[in-house]
Amino acid sequence: MPPADAAGTVKAILRHYVELDRKLNGEASAEDGEDGEELCNVDFSLAYGGMMLLNHTKLRLHRGHRYGLCGQNGAGKTTLMRSISQGKVDGFPSPDVLRTVFVEHALQGEKGEMNVSDFIASDTNLANTSANEIAKALSSVGFTEEMQKAKVASLSGGWKMKLELARAMLVNADILLLDEPTNHLDAANIRWLEEYLVKQTHVTSIIVSHDSSFLDNVCTNILHYERKKLKMYKGNLSEFVKVKPEAKSYYTLAATSIKFEFPKPSFLVGVKSNTRAIVKMSNCTYTYPGAASPSLYNASVQLSLSSRVGVIGPNGAGKSTMIKLLTGEHSSQDGAVWRHPNLRIGYVAQHAFHHLEQHLEKTPNQYIQWRYQGGADREVLEKPTVAMGSEELVQMETWVTGNDGSKRQVEMLMGRQKLKKSFQYEIKWKNHVHKFNTWMTREKLLELGFEKLVRQFDDREASREGLGYRELTPSTIRRHLEDVGLDGDIADHNVISGLSGGQKVKVVIAAAMWNNPHMLVLDEPTNYLDREALGGLAVAIRNWGGAVIMISHSQEFVSSLCPETWSVNAGRVTINGKTTVDESNFDDAEQSIKVVNKKKKKTRADLKTQEVRRRLRHLEWLASDKGTPKPPDTDSD
Repeated sequence: MPPADAAGTVKAILRHYVELDRKLNGEASAEDGEDGEELCNVDFSLAYGGMMLLNHTKLRLHRGHRYGLCGQNGAGKTTLMRSISQGKVDGFPSPDVLRTVFVEHALQGEKGEMNVSDFIASDTNLANTSANEIAKALSSVGFTEEMQKAKVASLSGGWKMKLELARAMLVNADILLLDEPTNHLDAANIRWLEEYLVKQTHVTSIIVSHDSSFLDNVCTNILHYERKKLKMYKGNLSEFVKVKPEAKSYYTLAATSIKFEFPKPSFLVGVKSNTRAIVKMSNCTYTYPGAASPSLYNASVQLSLSSRVGVIGPNGAGKSTMIKLLTGEHSSQDGAVWRHPNLRIGYVAQHAFHHLEQHLEKTPNQYIQWRYQGGADREVLEKPTVAMGSEELVQMETWVTGNDGSKRQVEMLMGRQKLKKSFQYEIKWKNHVHKFNTWMTREKLLELGFEKLVRQFDDREASREGLGYRELTPSTIRRHLEDVGLDGDIADHNVISGLSGGQKVKVVIAAAMWNNPHMLVLDEPTNYLDREALGGLAVAIRNWGGAVIMISHSQEFVSSLCPETWSVNAGRVTINGKTTVDESNFDDAEQSIKVVNKKKKKTRADLKTQEVRRRLRHLEWLASDKGTPKPPDTDSD
């Protein structure tokens, strides 16, 4: 080949591969024109658990920029940040060159018992930092002297975030790695965090968040996962969506591809209308041990199957306390909480992963099998308000006086049946055979102190009834997990420890919904699900036939789903919006039955007496004055 032709051929080949690269990886990255000091410029790959997350991608960061890290649940966003903080990204500058701090929201484990100042001092990177410097940093983010002595575990979400930021400030961090920083933060603390990050002009941030408005207000750039590459875009989230319309699911609640589907609630005895009350709280006050004032004061609320309620308010206002009283996590101290005895509640807690902490070696499918294999929900039966403690075991030894004056001890509850607007329970007595079983009303058992025994029986019966509609087989469980957006192969083959935060939450939601509950409680549902999954959850909630109550700081999510809101502030509850709850409990079936008195069949003597009365009435009329009306011919006296 002549040299001139060879040169042309080489240029043509080069153009071909440049064009191919452009089609595969897009145009030249927006980062090429970035200003500011370059902190890193690395090419690397990242894998986790045998899965390739990023393949030969580039990461280039500049000082003072705030990068929103976007991608679907399971793409590896948190894994990337954790790998950076642990020095596991090839080519990334070492900690002595570039100081990075991974700001995780949850401060738990043994450090939770430390006070705030000691927690900061325990960081090995701050060994030479004086107590005065620590106090000054804590004070700069709002900690008073008294708060600096408080235990870390007692802090609300907003204060835990501020504590981590104070630690990062003392470390003199170059890069902040923020994983869902707005989780559990109220609106005031989110605004504070936005202002704080924008002011840090010498600190670079990489942020993973499902809060679109937060990313809009903070980010200077978006790092997007695309075909196992990181693609850089200039601008905030809304600017990114203009360039990448298919990523709109990060910005809106529309479910573009994921649709959750919840199982239909089963029938509740006596509840003939969706507006009939199924849970009621009346004048409840609750104070935590050692607390100076109540967390909840004189609260009265109620729910029906048609309820869609958003619980809003600042951190520490009493929202979670009220939910725990409604669901039975806590027992009421003053006032009363009534639940339909057959009510089943699906509960996804604020720190949702606690449901899974003891089962990390199981697959999602195996976890649901374990949780329900005994014919009841094990997590419900292990609640402190249900599990029998030492006080209840002592109560079981007390003697109960029967209707005949004899004294006996309760061994167990054997059965239950409806009695007017309540229930009565069949009692098996100790050292007595079954033929001596007797029935006692629910109210009498509660009066005698057998509240947990009754609650335990009610929960078992409710769970058994719900599970009667489901087959606890791997194939059925797989379909159920797919109904909440979890891939079937992941459900069957991946252990829980290897799942992303969003995938774990889907497992928790699926497990909570397995026994066909009548009521779903979501404590901060927006914390770990991406925008697309939240859209799927919103669709499921709108279409579901049970009650939904949710705590959320996402005004967008609450307002799109909940016509009724309970505003909690300083332990006091204010109800706003549309409520359609019939205040009576459930119907008394017997009341709707009209009693028809059958006529008693008359004997021959009765008929003879009746005929005599008839003749006497006729004779009396014949002997009466002229014009007297004739008496009616009747069988009555």
